[in-house]
Amino acid sequence: MMRRLILALALVLATVAPVAAADAFDVTAAVATLLAKGDAAAAAYTPERKSAAADAFSDLYFDSFEASGLEGAVGLADASLKTGLEAQFGQIIGKVRHGEDPAVVRAAWAQLRGDMAQVPVKLGANKPAGGFVATFLQSFLILVREGFEAMLVVTALSTYLRRAGAADKVKVVHQGVGWAVLASLGMAWAMSELITVSGEGREIMEGGTMLVAAVVLFYCSYWLFAKREAARWQRYVQDQIDQALSGGRLFALGFAAFLAVFREGAETVLFYQALAASAPGQTTALLSGLGAAVVALMAIYVAMRVLSLRLPLGIFFAVTAGLLYYLALAFAGKGVVELQNGKALSITPLAGWPSVDWLGLFPTAEGIAAQAVLVVPAVLAIAWWRLNKKTARTA
Repeated sequence: MMRRLILALALVLATVAPVAAADAFDVTAAVATLLAKGDAAAAAYTPERKSAAADAFSDLYFDSFEASGLEGAVGLADASLKTGLEAQFGQIIGKVRHGEDPAVVRAAWAQLRGDMAQVPVKLGANKPAGGFVATFLQSFLILVREGFEAMLVVTALSTYLRRAGAADKVKVVHQGVGWAVLASLGMAWAMSELITVSGEGREIMEGGTMLVAAVVLFYCSYWLFAKREAARWQRYVQDQIDQALSGGRLFALGFAAFLAVFREGAETVLFYQALAASAPGQTTALLSGLGAAVVALMAIYVAMRVLSLRLPLGIFFAVTAGLLYYLALAFAGKGVVELQNGKALSITPLAGWPSVDWLGLFPTAEGIAAQAVLVVPAVLAIAWWRLNKKTARTA
């Protein structure tokens, strides 16, 4: 595991070094350009010109938000804010494509415009870039923030194997992590050095990865939930553990670890490239923060592993299943947003529905449908379990 982390640090250095001397990105200027173009697109919109207007707002997203570097700068500081802005772009494009009343479209643009206008303030664009300490802290927080979610999945899966009496199989999870780190770094390097991935292609790739991860995590969460009762788990260990851990479920655990890391990996490397560009001459601070974040994540991993091993079996499996299910639900909603922005899915806005970033809940029929695919079977499974439990008590 340590050798993989050292290799990862070396590869990050190789991807960051070429951009370390780049000019700082001007967030204020990029936002001003985006707002001016958005104002023009909103003013020119009429239902009769919906196709042209939809193209204009799509170009606004891909050219003025994504390709300009603004998306990377926002994601560098606040990944949740980036996701929320992406969802709002999708909402406007969906309304335009459906030929909504101009007042509705302009109200949606006014909301997005207000949020975008606050971006320079939230990102501290008018403050000095800072020296060693500022760059160190940013570098540290990037990896801790992006890696913590993946660390939760890896910890849950590896602890499950240990509690199942299959500690020797934990290497499958670690191998999934190792391959994901290499794949993420390779993808980030290829995207920046070898190939040109269109904005739409990148959105589709990220969205597809999220949806696959959602399916695999949902499968793992359902399986763990079914084994949370101690008596049932003991029967399972005695009768089926060898067969289950040598079959498809073992692959699913390793694949879930791979997807959890790969999902954020390439984007994390690109965030570091953006940080290097915004803090020229601070490569030492950047890599120091990166190294400190790796140490912090390892400490978090050990702490969570110890706590998980001490929890009663029923609580451990229930909490782990709930965590994986939550991540599956959030990945499904956010994956749909990425595919919609990549024009791989239609956008059907739902008026009056809430938007909850941390849950991946955004008001489109496609996003709600994707999450419903995960919610409905979960509700049925819980209802079936409660019915069986009630029947067993009265028997």
